[in-house]
Amino acid sequence: MTTSQEELLPGTRRALLHRIAVAQSEGRAPSLVATVVRDGKRVWTGSRTSVEGHAPDENVQYRIGSITKTFTAVLVLRLRDEGALNLGDPLERHLPGTGVGEATVAELLAHTGGLAAETPGPWWERTSGALRPELGDVLGERPLLSPPGRRFHYSNPGYTLLGALVEKLRGASWEEVLRRDVLEPLNLRRTGVRPQAPHAAGWAVHPWADVMLPEPAVDLGRMAPAGQLWSTTGDLATFMAFLAKGDERVLSADSLQEMRTPAAPHATADVVSGYAYCLGLEIRHHDGRTLVGHTGSLPGFLACLMISVEDDVASVVLANCTSGPMLFAVAADLVRIVAEAEPRIPAPWKPSPDADPATLELTGQWYWGTHAFALRVTADGHILLGPLSGTGRRSRFRANGDGTWTGLEGYYAGELLEAVRRPDGSVSHLDVGSFVFTRQPYDDGAPVPGGVDPEGWRGVG
Repeated sequence: MTTSQEELLPGTRRALLHRIAVAQSEGRAPSLVATVVRDGKRVWTGSRTSVEGHAPDENVQYRIGSITKTFTAVLVLRLRDEGALNLGDPLERHLPGTGVGEATVAELLAHTGGLAAETPGPWWERTSGALRPELGDVLGERPLLSPPGRRFHYSNPGYTLLGALVEKLRGASWEEVLRRDVLEPLNLRRTGVRPQAPHAAGWAVHPWADVMLPEPAVDLGRMAPAGQLWSTTGDLATFMAFLAKGDERVLSADSLQEMRTPAAPHATADVVSGYAYCLGLEIRHHDGRTLVGHTGSLPGFLACLMISVEDDVASVVLANCTSGPMLFAVAADLVRIVAEAEPRIPAPWKPSPDADPATLELTGQWYWGTHAFALRVTADGHILLGPLSGTGRRSRFRANGDGTWTGLEGYYAGELLEAVRRPDGSVSHLDVGSFVFTRQPYDDGAPVPGGVDPEGWRGVG
């Protein structure tokens, strides 16, 4: 990924530097480094440090904690796309004998498998993985706290199981598969399971005094797929660009869109706070902006990456302290600063190279009962059906090649849209998951469910 610092205006760069300077100072972080990506390019990197005369850059490694889970999720989605598994498969089908095999692959990805949040025994993040050599040591005697699929409960052991699943189906270690399938194709040379110089040391900062204590940098062993990785803001900038737009060598844009789609039911507090978990990614709503990414922490380190797909702006922030700056707020602010100070300039409108007459025939106004909808053809060849005004059921549909379309999101996700034609070939109505859309409200020339009063529309008198 290329760096182009001059692409941001001086005022924007100063606002970004001011934000991370406040975060490092008030959060009392030994060091903090951040990078902003726009349109797939790294456009700004800044850092602050307590060591005079030296500051980390985009090549200094930090531990990224649970951002590792996003990498593991990419490996699982690759297996799905290759046909090695289905997300609805129970774990037992591929990895028998765990005791939690009724949980599905998708439920483990979305933290709805019913598993405990942590491992039994000593705090796994500060103790050697050698204490937990087998899956049974990670899961304990009571791995399930609730029936699978019932509720969201963040689970680190769940991602250990996903890492073991990757190993079983690939016939190689999680580390080897990650390097071969993700790190090397994306050229993430400074990301790995062990630190390589230059790297930051992890510190605990005393909560009531300006003194520090070194944190141990342990190998997490079996728990590695949940939080082992070290990386840099430079590598994570490249990874964020991949998460936003895809790379066919690793994972398609459609599969990444699926990863960014909420998949977990949440407690009321999460809904109110605008938080949802997807398949290895989080969605957070902040200051009217939808951000997708992940946070991470391990003793001595904090990490956060967030992407605004709509603004095409992303940020990553790393710090080497156990607690301190609220990195999500920092990352969200970096995105906001760039998006508001230098809003995205849209690409010029261009006409489509061709037009399908059968699809063009469907465009325009439709009615579901008395609700007015419009059907449009989008630039990517999909069709969009949504209300003419206000809020309501809205979805894009992908052509299936047989005259039908499949819904991609919202209420109609997975539902079939079909243009039902009369014997003469003209379109009678749209059937969308059994709902009939007609050219006129309650069109008596179409098979409206329940029929249409033969006397037609009339006034009160």
